[in-house]
Amino acid sequence: MSSLLRPIGTRRRLLQLGVGLLLSGASLAGAPGASWAEAKAGQEPASSKEQLALADHLKRQGVLFYGAWWCSHCQHQKALFGSPAQERLPYVECDKDDSGRQRCNAAQVRAYPTWDYKGERREGVLSLEELKLWSAFPGKTSGSR
Repeated sequence: MSSLLRPIGTRRRLLQLGVGLLLSGASLAGAPGASWAEAKAGQEPASSKEQLALADHLKRQGVLFYGAWWCSHCQHQKALFGSPAQERLPYVECDKDDSGRQRCNAAQVRAYPTWDYKGERREGVLSLEELKLWSAFPGKTSGSR
């Protein structure tokens, strides 16, 4: 084997490793937050009353959260609510079956997670504070007195 081929093979293996890390949700920039680490270990923290109320509020307001089962960012988004509040989220699974894929294609979802509220879209993980402010959650937010 030529010595010129070895670096390409090494680069290919490094690229595959990098893609694998991205798909697994691993962080190279630093340690993820405690709730994310607990969620990855299957030990999600219990939901607070406020997390439960926010999940119910989002559903009542008609907010939709589009995601995919394999999306690490979607898993992180759910973990911010703890358990069992994440089960109450207005979640639309976009990739487990054809009906979900068709629904998300019809809604023109292009990234995960995607939040939709009154026709306005936000992509990416949103903090609980962002969701409270955006959806006019009646509870206190950290910015309120």
